[in-house]
Amino acid sequence: MIEKNYQPADIESRMAQIWEESGAFRAGRPERKDAPTFTIVIPPPNVTGSLHMGHALNNTLQDILCRFERMRGKDVLWQPGTDHAGIATQMVVERQLMERQEPGRRDMGRAKFLERVWRWKAESGGTIVNQLKRLGASCDWSRERFTMDEGLSKAVIKVFVELHRQGLIYKDKRLVNWDPKLLTAISDLEVQQVEVKGSLWYLRYPIEGRQFDPADPKTFVVVATTRPETMLGDTGVAVHPEDERYTDLVGMHVILPLVGRRIPIVADEYSDPDKGSGAVKITPAHDFNDFDVGNRHSLPRINVFDKEGRVSLIENEDYLRGLPEGALMLAEELHNVDRYAARKKIVARLEDFGFVEKVEPNTHMVPHGDRSNVVIEPYLTDQWYVDAKTLAQPAIAAVRSGATTFVPKNWEKTYFDWMENIQPWCISRQLWWGHQIPAWYGPDGKVFVAETEEEAVGNALGYYVEQEVITPEQGEEMARDPAKREGFIVRDEDVLDTWFSSGLWPFSTLGWPDETPELQRYYPTSTLVTGFDIIFFWVARMMMLGIHFMDEVPFSTVYIHALVRDEKGAKMSKSKGNVIDPLHLVDEYGADALRFTLAAMAAQGRDIKLSTQRVEGYRNFATKLWNACRFAEMNGCSLPGDFDPTQAKQTLNRWIAHEASRTTREVSEAIEAYRFNDAAGAIYRFVWNVYCDWYLELAKPVLLGEDGPAKAETRAMIAWARDEILKLLHPFMPFITEELWAVTAKRDTLLVLTPWPRKAGSLSSEELAQVVTTNPSDALIPTVILELDAGEFSDPEAEAEIGWVVDLVTAIRSVRAEMNIPPATLTPLVLAAASAETKARAQRWNDVVKRLSRLSDISFADSAPEGAVQVLVRGEVAALPLKGVIDLAAERARLEKEIGKADGDIKRVDAKLANEKFVANAPEEIVEEEKEKREAALARKTKLQEALERLKKAS
Repeated sequence: MIEKNYQPADIESRMAQIWEESGAFRAGRPERKDAPTFTIVIPPPNVTGSLHMGHALNNTLQDILCRFERMRGKDVLWQPGTDHAGIATQMVVERQLMERQEPGRRDMGRAKFLERVWRWKAESGGTIVNQLKRLGASCDWSRERFTMDEGLSKAVIKVFVELHRQGLIYKDKRLVNWDPKLLTAISDLEVQQVEVKGSLWYLRYPIEGRQFDPADPKTFVVVATTRPETMLGDTGVAVHPEDERYTDLVGMHVILPLVGRRIPIVADEYSDPDKGSGAVKITPAHDFNDFDVGNRHSLPRINVFDKEGRVSLIENEDYLRGLPEGALMLAEELHNVDRYAARKKIVARLEDFGFVEKVEPNTHMVPHGDRSNVVIEPYLTDQWYVDAKTLAQPAIAAVRSGATTFVPKNWEKTYFDWMENIQPWCISRQLWWGHQIPAWYGPDGKVFVAETEEEAVGNALGYYVEQEVITPEQGEEMARDPAKREGFIVRDEDVLDTWFSSGLWPFSTLGWPDETPELQRYYPTSTLVTGFDIIFFWVARMMMLGIHFMDEVPFSTVYIHALVRDEKGAKMSKSKGNVIDPLHLVDEYGADALRFTLAAMAAQGRDIKLSTQRVEGYRNFATKLWNACRFAEMNGCSLPGDFDPTQAKQTLNRWIAHEASRTTREVSEAIEAYRFNDAAGAIYRFVWNVYCDWYLELAKPVLLGEDGPAKAETRAMIAWARDEILKLLHPFMPFITEELWAVTAKRDTLLVLTPWPRKAGSLSSEELAQVVTTNPSDALIPTVILELDAGEFSDPEAEAEIGWVVDLVTAIRSVRAEMNIPPATLTPLVLAAASAETKARAQRWNDVVKRLSRLSDISFADSAPEGAVQVLVRGEVAALPLKGVIDLAAERARLEKEIGKADGDIKRVDAKLANEKFVANAPEEIVEEEKEKREAALARKTKLQEALERLKKAS
């Protein structure tokens, strides 16, 4: 029996336990061993993480696909797991040590610190997994993986070694994003651009051979910089090759102020003649663009900072080479000075000597570490790199050929733009938590890359014996006795970028490098659902590594979803205080309401503007479904085992079968096309409008009438349609539908494993192909094709009749609302020049139409009477005589006044949007809000004008 009130919390915990105990989400079910597969790998959330709204959207959409395909009979594997999250996890544990006043990481030592991280992971690492379960994620939790577990670590080491052997991993000195607080390189994704109010310094660089005079522009070149402290590392000045102001200077040199270094003036298109003076200082060791310019012109790279962002010039051979004695004094003065304190000293010194032409306020974007919150330093250092350009070529070709497609399609351009301009991928991190790089260094710095230390030792001993650094006898002795070779080779302390291990996720989670049955069955995967912000960091790398090691793309479809913003369209951030916690919404409204909200708003290519009112609205939708099922139960509606909805005799019942069949097709097609909002909209309309508002309402007279075939059929059809609703709605709202499925009848299976509605539909072409492939018998094929040809159940006559009733009542209600007719006032209805068919329908449904439309009478006439408001219902005129019912003149004046108000609202918004200053300076979400106000006012005006036009015709 269904409880009186819908309580999501009670249902959700109970259903989650039932699903887990029954193994409902497990892949490889015996009865599906020959079924087609559907595989999704979860974007592994950080093990340190908690569920945020992006997770909620991403996993809701994945779960809809998995539940849908599972109900369609496929062997579904939704592979779960978490990412070890190198920096984030190390920071969490280090902070914990500090808070407990325990020894720090370096005092503790690497081995003991890693033990502590593993202990933390065991105690606290499962938080986000439990939160995903609360959301209803139907992953095969028995297969949960972790990027640092033994199997995945084996895959990571194997890939590194193989790529190194192939020359695709190498060590190089290049610029990286360096975090001077965490003392590690970080990825672009871990860098946040922060708007900072700073200054732009215009500096005079004296031209070699000309006596410097601050008053004579011919004796110097002006360069502009926001970072004067980096000038110590300048090795060139660039001007545009077509900038006539500097044509004669190209090839000459300037003397670097304060330092005395002679640096060339080079012609390079990087310099923009329209910006500043058109000349730019080039610091290859401290700016990514300058690094490229430096490479093009073979400029030296001089690193003037240490790893902590302090000036480091003493014993810096690159800096001191060929400099006058004064430069050494400056090096001593600035040694170990923080970069920002050094800036002040350098600027003061430049001003003293007349090298500063002017200083302007300058607001610009400055890169900060997303965890350390300090300014990131482009830093020249030795790191390990992947030759991404070589690996990218097959990955580009795979998308061009259609082996992998992006949805929406426009994201393919983003993918191509990045892949075709891809840079070497820095994969080393100066951390302890992560996959330690499998590289060992010999006494002379020679690198030995191997899968195990034993293999590296063997390779090193063989090499040094061959080079006669050690004797064969020494080599044999060291091979036998580990104590003898202690410290002979030393392992690289760095670990791999987290994205390196997650790039292997689609095949490492299935057991690679071992040839496991799971790898054979579930790779390549079917669909990847992810956000646009990690197309480069994760999607592209899975494509590159999957194709390289598996010779197949890792997934056939990449669905890119948008951002979840606040209700005004602003990006959620803690600093704005507009972050919406999905778990709070789950607590207040239930997981089903949140899931349905996200799905209903997930239009392709459009960000979601989330408000709690929307979530509350879909909680009301769940309550409506609950009450409808209670209504069915209280009226004895149950489904006989042999019931066939297509054989129903009553027009009303054939109509609901027709509508259910159409909705099944709409929902199925929309999910298949990743139009989640259309799928949610179709089932919402069917449940709320068709089933609850119309079908149950129209069925009430039958249910209240005498027992007989019509009543029995209607009861059965109400139950059948209810069950179809539960099936169609299950991927979106799994908890409430599973509960109602259990309590409305005795069932043999859980809803999650119940077949998707088929009676009212047909096999898809994909399913047909599978049946034909697995059952090549000629005798079977005609049966399948017959089912396909039969198509969805359709009864145009039933739809025409009941649809007429629905449209007529809806039109009358709309007019009554527009004209402010009080509910207690009954009005007559005249059907003008009605066809015989319409007259018959009006007579059959006379009482129902009068009751639902608040009518006093329904009559027929050759034409609409004077003073009547006319509406067109399915091509025929229905007239409401309102003379004497309302004051037509007063109503006309009211409508004209409301139209004037709407016009005023439109003009106000237009004035704002026409103001270029407002559009340029107002936050994006405010501009969008104004546009939405205009659209709403325009829609209101259109509706009012239609009502006014009807009233004019009646006057």
